[in-house]
Amino acid sequence: MYSVILLAVITTMIMLYKNIQKHERDYTEIRNEGILRIVTEYNQSGYFVSGDTIRGFQYELSRAISEISGLEVQIFLEMSLSESFSGLDKQRYDVLARNIPITTELKENYHFTDPIVLNKQVLVQRKVSENDSASAVTIRNQLELAGKTLYIPENSPALLRIQNLMHEIGDTIYVIEESRYSSEQLIIMVAKGDIDYAVCDRHIAEIEEERFTEIDIDTDISFTQLQAWAVRKESPILLDSLNSWFSKIRDSGKYDEIYKNYYNTTHFNLR
Repeated sequence: MYSVILLAVITTMIMLYKNIQKHERDYTEIRNEGILRIVTEYNQSGYFVSGDTIRGFQYELSRAISEISGLEVQIFLEMSLSESFSGLDKQRYDVLARNIPITTELKENYHFTDPIVLNKQVLVQRKVSENDSASAVTIRNQLELAGKTLYIPENSPALLRIQNLMHEIGDTIYVIEESRYSSEQLIIMVAKGDIDYAVCDRHIAEIEEERFTEIDIDTDISFTQLQAWAVRKESPILLDSLNSWFSKIRDSGKYDEIYKNYYNTTHFNLR
């Protein structure tokens, strides 16, 4: 009796396993459904509403991909990078569309598209003229970060860079990961004097600098980084398709047009 039950359990487990394997989403499954699910964040780099118009760097790239591929693109919004990766792992999303630094650690678990932008992490601080403290100074040398407290969004790729920077300067830098606030919100907190320092992508900092002239973003925390979109390791055909679509977008001049709408810095020549 017990052997029959055990056999039934094992058979069920094998069937479930095969079923899971069968439904792993790659380009074929996406094409059959006709829907590409993309997750990004709600900000000017990702997706935002301006008046009665939807805008955003990642959103416009997604639309361009939809036009080229013939797929319906569904956009999902998630501010947390870790939750976005979790949704990618669980196949709620097919693509994580953010400017994600291509690091060795992340490449162990995910595939990255060809680079979309060049970016770097910068220190956001108030200008001395906007500081209440008479002893306030502008940090220009990374050695001066010793003993300082830097704010970043929870699970930000900047964390690894700051940890490496601590080893480089041989001193402690305190890091507070904020689960409630995005990079844009942390920049606002710096501008208002609620916190002293934040670290974020230069592209985002440049956009916010136009709104908050009291911030200083001219101190680099990292070297220039290649940044791209991410897909699951189990989606190699989707990865090839994305790279092919991006190539067509660049060749058509559409990429340059979209980039210039959002970023002031010279873009990475992807040709």
